[in-house]
Amino acid sequence: MTEAQPKPKRQHIILTSHPNATGAKVLPIQWGASDPLQRGPIVGSVRISNRNVIGTLGGAYSVYRALAVASGVLDPNHKADLTNTAPVVPLGPHPSWGDPDKIVSLDPFGAIASDIFAPHYPDYDIRPTIAITKAHIQIPELKDEIANGRLKVDDSILRADGSLMVTKAALDPVWYLPGIAKRLNVDEWELRRILFQQTGGMYPELVTRQDLHVFLPPIGGTTVYIVGDPEAIADPSKPLAVRVHDECNGSDVFGSDICTCRPYLVHGIEVCIQTAQAGGVGIIVYCRKEGRALGEVTKFLVYNARKRQEGGDRADAYFLRTECVAGVQDMRFQELMPDVLHWLGVTKIDQLVSMSNMKYNAITNSGIEVVERVPIPPDMIPADAQVEIEAKKSAGYYSDSGVLTEDQLADIKGRDYSL
Repeated sequence: MTEAQPKPKRQHIILTSHPNATGAKVLPIQWGASDPLQRGPIVGSVRISNRNVIGTLGGAYSVYRALAVASGVLDPNHKADLTNTAPVVPLGPHPSWGDPDKIVSLDPFGAIASDIFAPHYPDYDIRPTIAITKAHIQIPELKDEIANGRLKVDDSILRADGSLMVTKAALDPVWYLPGIAKRLNVDEWELRRILFQQTGGMYPELVTRQDLHVFLPPIGGTTVYIVGDPEAIADPSKPLAVRVHDECNGSDVFGSDICTCRPYLVHGIEVCIQTAQAGGVGIIVYCRKEGRALGEVTKFLVYNARKRQEGGDRADAYFLRTECVAGVQDMRFQELMPDVLHWLGVTKIDQLVSMSNMKYNAITNSGIEVVERVPIPPDMIPADAQVEIEAKKSAGYYSDSGVLTEDQLADIKGRDYSL
């Protein structure tokens, strides 16, 4: 009888604060350098070991990538073929790209990374964090506005079938931690420690690698829709309209009438079209911050609490019920929002389609001039959303009135936006 063969020893993966970092050549990042080669590329792929950031590329989708690798449908060593993926129109560079105080939450060179950092191939897996393309979008409400004469067809921006020609950009978050800490007026080490704790220790490099200052958080990014000529954005002599909109899936996509999110988004698109047709340009900035960055589960819990309380849904308890569930009214931190405007080269906004003081203050405090703030017309406010309007006015979210008067509405409808 032969002696039984010993079972093979199980291999264990040694977990360290920076896997496979031994002997790796890490490219330094000099955040705020106007020369991209001096600034250095963002190397966030896990394909090779010489990463120079904390976290990984893809934002929230990095977890799905892990599932794809684990299930065997994605090669963990896959390197993206970026042939013909370059931006369809050039955006920048602008002076703000070289100002470390203007941009701290995205990589201004992210759209052209595969071109400008080509000398570092194939030693480093460098991938874009921004993509720029063109598209036709269909917003059903635009057909109604064409029919009632509020919008005019020009066949270059807006077509008779209601389709809208846009340039759009998708941006993944890239956080420069010293700049984020400064923007929020907190200590960088305290910020890193709490990020480590509140992500359940997911990124130990936050507290073990003080030489790494760039973090790729696993959160949603930002989408920009540009109506009109993108080159006009940085020209202060051309009219510019901007709507900064935080994601609201229930209203934006499914038309829930408990808030003004979709109507205000549509109104912002209308103003952008009118401004572009007048020789300027319009920008919609769409931020993935569902439910004031509290999340959709929390938002729905708050809806239940508001409607079931004594007296029903009331403006005076609007934010109280949110605090009872979430512990805080709002976690969007609009201080980071103007970064995308600086990336676009915005220096002056003629029409900011928002009455939010938080957004207005964040934009103007960052050095961008706002000439006029445009409220939502009263006829676009759903009946069930009046509680939200009154609550935000009382809480100071809105400046003065949160809605247009009938005279203001008539003035806007009567403006000549023809070419």
